[in-house]
Amino acid sequence: MAGQIKELIDQIVLSRSKGNATIASTTMTKICLKGINANIYTKTSTDDPDVINRLRQIALELGVSIN
Repeated sequence: MAGQIKELIDQIVLSRSKGNATIASTTMTKICLKGINANIYTKTSTDDPDVINRLRQIALELGVSIN
């Protein structure tokens, strides 16, 4: 299923920021600092299980619940 990575990134950012643009920006930066360049993933990007697992771990570290 393509686009799962983009969806996870969006869920993490939305859950953490709750609409605050500054927190959304810092969350994207934290994801990048953890080794995932969120800007290269789109809804048509192929899904990499390793990246998905890393995003799930990042969500846990940030205290965000994702599906």
